[in-house]
Amino acid sequence: MARNTSLARRRKSSYRGQAALGFFVIVLFVVFMIPFAMVVLNSAKTSKEIIYSAISLPSSWGQLFKNVSLIFNNPTVDYLGAFWDSTVITVLSLVVIVLFSSMCAWVLVRNKSAWSAILFMVFVAAMVIPFQVLMYPLVRWMRVVGDFLHLRLLGTVPGIVFAYLGFGCPLSIFIFHGFIKNIPLELEESATIDGCSRGRTFFLIVFPLLQPIIVTVLILNGIWIWNDYLLPLLVLGSNGIVQTIPIAVTAFAGAYLKQWDLILTSTMIAMLPIIVLYLFAQRYIIKGMVEGSIK
Repeated sequence: MARNTSLARRRKSSYRGQAALGFFVIVLFVVFMIPFAMVVLNSAKTSKEIIYSAISLPSSWGQLFKNVSLIFNNPTVDYLGAFWDSTVITVLSLVVIVLFSSMCAWVLVRNKSAWSAILFMVFVAAMVIPFQVLMYPLVRWMRVVGDFLHLRLLGTVPGIVFAYLGFGCPLSIFIFHGFIKNIPLELEESATIDGCSRGRTFFLIVFPLLQPIIVTVLILNGIWIWNDYLLPLLVLGSNGIVQTIPIAVTAFAGAYLKQWDLILTSTMIAMLPIIVLYLFAQRYIIKGMVEGSIK
């Protein structure tokens, strides 16, 4: 009888703990969703309505389509061009980050030497260096390297892709490194016996096995690159030919006038692609992170 009473108390305590945890999760969900809801609601208002009452429902959702039309037909801001530039920069950056990071991590894992361990620790250490510390040296050395190679890196797509490669590699190498350790070495040895070179072994044997972690790296870096503002501002400039969406959004905020309706609507448009991509690929993120952390 006492045992049954103790078991009932434990179950009741467990139910209370689960209910408290569920309530805490709901509160966090509401807190994190409030900014997104505010953006969506205020995208369907005029600037005057936003200033008057930012938390009220829009009087007409048709204003949303008017704001979208004003953004894409704005004579001073080429938002469509900025959207295209952001897409090109994000795709190219992700391609080079995945290729170079996966190859680098594979070499570091398979070469058991002191230099490999040191280089891996250097990449890990680079993850904790604040970007603000590197802002001035970055622009300085990109100008020096560009002059040495007779290339224009500042203000161009190759320049910003090169910068993202440098800043995106440390975390990507760290993630790939943990995943590649799970791949049996016997697979690569069998390919070598069959006559495959190291390059063919990587691209035909190892690289296809990295699909779960590749999706994880793509999502993590894609969200960062798509939403990044400071690095494009330094490399591309605010008035350059090439612009990203975050830079284009700031063009709607002048020194004396802030077009809140256009700012929030353009922000909502910029959020849609990355949210859709995340919703379709979120299961790969968890799978890749878990498989990469367990050996």
